[in-house]
Amino acid sequence: MESGTAASAAEQPVISLRGATASLGSRPVLRGVDLTVRRGEVVALLGANGSGKSTAVRAVVGQVPLSDGTLSLFGTDFKRFRQWSRIGYVPQRTTAASGVPATVREVVSAGRLARSRFGVLRKADRIAVERALDLVDMNTHADASVNALSGGQHQRVLIARALAVEPELLIMDEPMAGVDLANQEVLAKAVRRQVAAGTTVLLVLHELGPLEPLIDRAVVLRDGCVVHDGPPPQAVGQHALPGHDHVHPHAAHDAEPLRTGLLS
Repeated sequence: MESGTAASAAEQPVISLRGATASLGSRPVLRGVDLTVRRGEVVALLGANGSGKSTAVRAVVGQVPLSDGTLSLFGTDFKRFRQWSRIGYVPQRTTAASGVPATVREVVSAGRLARSRFGVLRKADRIAVERALDLVDMNTHADASVNALSGGQHQRVLIARALAVEPELLIMDEPMAGVDLANQEVLAKAVRRQVAAGTTVLLVLHELGPLEPLIDRAVVLRDGCVVHDGPPPQAVGQHALPGHDHVHPHAAHDAEPLRTGLLS
């Protein structure tokens, strides 16, 4: 019986969003979005600025309430879901410390606290932190102040903080935005290793870039609606996206300022 229950749980989608509608202020942003991410998949959310990509992932992690529709995580209705340590989240356009004095290791360790008992890091926690630092090639900077890092290094620290949780589901919102090619390659390598270990990944991307070989499926949004759910577009760039209607990067973005992390 127990093995049957485990098998059933493994078959449940990691994310199931059905008929999702949501607004930011008085502006409708999601208009009946369906999104399914299955265990072990790497799914990219694509679309022009203002299409609702960031709002969709923020709805998944509970930062934007749904006005209609349903959401379940790991087969559990969102209202009853409590196992946030199974999810690593990297928000969009933020910094690792926001001016607060902290070392790289301290910021990454903060992610691990979500799994630790009584807020105390044990040996296994410290090992997970060091592994996360190694995954993003920041172990040699572990004792450096995050305020002294470049933008690309900040992004690597934020991803390490999410990886320190050892998540079953990794959600990243525009992880490559404003990051130079060298840092993009480091981040792609880290994601590749997580995918090889069985992690499920949901990414918001403008272009596939170095992550393209990892993407199993692309879900393209336009005006808050899904216009494509299937193989990733062969060409990169907004003009290649299904449903592109000449919306360009100077358009208003759908994202609002985010908290520094799901678990912080």
